[in-house]
Amino acid sequence: MRVQRLLFKVACSPIATFFIGWVFAHMSFAIPVHRLRETERLMAFYHPQPSYPLHILIVPKKAIPSLMHVTAADAAFTADLMQTVQSLVSELHLETRGYRLMVNGGEYQDVPQLHFHLISEHDE
Repeated sequence: MRVQRLLFKVACSPIATFFIGWVFAHMSFAIPVHRLRETERLMAFYHPQPSYPLHILIVPKKAIPSLMHVTAADAAFTADLMQTVQSLVSELHLETRGYRLMVNGGEYQDVPQLHFHLISEHDE
């Protein structure tokens, strides 16, 4: 868990702009997280510094700086994203307990890599 927190701090630092997208695109296999889901195009894992009782990150395995950089060429990623979210919501019984899928942008985006937060006030 210490390694995950250290990596999270590095990912939020100014230097991250230069390498965070590259890491997810080319080295995602080496990121030390427990993967809840992984496809050719994305990975989902518990947030290393959660802000909610249930806090899952879903990150593309392609360098995409923000939501504003998603294009029609990313349609397969978008389909994987929806299928992954639906699968996790079902598995974690969130449909009846409540959940949110969030994406931050601009000054609210701490890490310069597109990522989604699946959150719930209810833990597993």
